[in-house]
Amino acid sequence: MQTSTIRKRFGLRVRELRQASGLSQEAFADKCGFARSYMSRIERGAANPSLDAVETLAISLGVPVAALFDEGR
Repeated sequence: MQTSTIRKRFGLRVRELRQASGLSQEAFADKCGFARSYMSRIERGAANPSLDAVETLAISLGVPVAALFDEGR
């Protein structure tokens, strides 16, 4: 159960940062080299992204990896 909660919080943070950058989900998925459907699953907390995918997300957003786990505190 906790894993699902972590994935959902992570996905919400990715969505928040993506939207703040002004990118659509499709444009961001393209920038990361991911399918839009995979990006959707990440943002909904339905996917369990690999460490490589987490790094790709951070680089594409121009933020440190830690920022993907920071809930705006």
